[in-house]
Amino acid sequence: MSASHKRPNSISWFWVGLAVVFLLSLILRFWGLGRFNTFVFDEVYYAKFANNYLTNTKFFNAHPPLSQYIIAIGIWIGSHLPIGQDTVNNLTGSVRSTWSYRWLNAFTGSFIPLVVAAIAYQISNRRSYALVAALFAATDGLFLVESRYALNNIYLVLFGLLGQLFVLLGLKTHGIKRSLYLALAGVWFGAAAAVKWNGLWFLLGIYLIWLAAWAIKWINPLKNAYTSRRDFTPLQNLSQLNIGHILVYLAIIPIAVYSLAWIPHLQQNPTPNFWDMQKQILSYHERIGDGAKVHPYCSDWYTWLLMLRPVAYFYRTAGSSTEPLVFDTPALPATTGKVIYDVHAIGNPVLWWLSTAAIFYMLWLLLRNSLSTQKFSLFFQISDRQVIDNWIILYLVLNWLANLLPWVPVTRCTFLYHYMGASVFSGLAIAYFINNWLQSYRSSVRIIGLTIILLILSAFVFWMPVYLGLPLSLDEYRLRLPYFDYSQLPSWIKPWLPHWI
Repeated sequence: MSASHKRPNSISWFWVGLAVVFLLSLILRFWGLGRFNTFVFDEVYYAKFANNYLTNTKFFNAHPPLSQYIIAIGIWIGSHLPIGQDTVNNLTGSVRSTWSYRWLNAFTGSFIPLVVAAIAYQISNRRSYALVAALFAATDGLFLVESRYALNNIYLVLFGLLGQLFVLLGLKTHGIKRSLYLALAGVWFGAAAAVKWNGLWFLLGIYLIWLAAWAIKWINPLKNAYTSRRDFTPLQNLSQLNIGHILVYLAIIPIAVYSLAWIPHLQQNPTPNFWDMQKQILSYHERIGDGAKVHPYCSDWYTWLLMLRPVAYFYRTAGSSTEPLVFDTPALPATTGKVIYDVHAIGNPVLWWLSTAAIFYMLWLLLRNSLSTQKFSLFFQISDRQVIDNWIILYLVLNWLANLLPWVPVTRCTFLYHYMGASVFSGLAIAYFINNWLQSYRSSVRIIGLTIILLILSAFVFWMPVYLGLPLSLDEYRLRLPYFDYSQLPSWIKPWLPHWI
């Protein structure tokens, strides 16, 4: 059968696969969304702040306001729907259903695997790679947990990735269409920064890959004329962007969007003004401090690579799975109840550790070929499909570093979820290798790739109870979150304490 007859079938299977991944993401994020009729972790801030916008209540926020606007929209819509009204509380300052302040996060987070798939396809032009990347993004527990509650990290990651995606789309076009895509990229980058300042790390990644492209062009002025359209990657067009493009679309527009995002907040809270707010936010985070005295789940940036300190978002015990949970008293020790409800912000361990190994291997490949100008030039020489793979490696490594290294000098208490932006690119790295193995002519290599996928899926199912807060016995709980001697090894679980303020 000719390639022309095979192509429609491959396309249909690709879209079916993406639809299945999206439905899986959607179902898991909405399943039992109102299970805990209380605040979970930092919902005590973001759900309350969002409701403050609806009630015109003045308050101080230690982060930019965009995510709270979005949650507020979700609360308003959710309060007018007949869905999820069976569990209500007044913790936000108004009587609201738990579903109302969570549903929009769950819906939004369901799209992250699709955006990851789009980026994977744009940098490789390979549907199989896009599908594997989407599957891995959908089976990471940290993204699942963050999507199920009124928190802000899911918006930061989504907007940052959309900014990257629109840059890649712009690089494939010319003229007015390119300008439109780049302008939209600037809007998304500004939106990411308007959620948290570290949303700018996604923009930093674009700056780094742009500078690298110009360096490559300077070292090797030859153009990739022999690269076919089938193998073409927009990353090779990065040097077509000049300083004017960067200043207008990827500097001025993000700054304008970030500034405009403050208008509703400042209308409600006119003091402090815009500039004083920026100073107070910076001062607030500088005062937080670090270490176990600040919060038991503080973790240094290098511990994120092996997921040494996940974060407990919720913990309660009960006599049985049918016994109602009581939220107006402190949580009891695990040994006092027969059933434990725990929500842990923990990634998929198999996926996480393999992703770290994959991105370090890519980093080593890049460093090895950067030791000399000649090797670095040859790394991007025109010839065959390997050139495209080298651009993919460069893109993933630089974006991973851009989202990780800015945390190195930070002295305040940081948490595992601060690694979410970087983890997208390490996840794309392991998906890249797995996809290559699945395309191998050697059956043994294909079997290795399939085995790793099964291990990742199995780990996701195994740890799912602590992603979704499903009831566990004490033995089942300890099996998933092992206790260690704190004097010897870092632990995945410490006695549960309220989150830091």
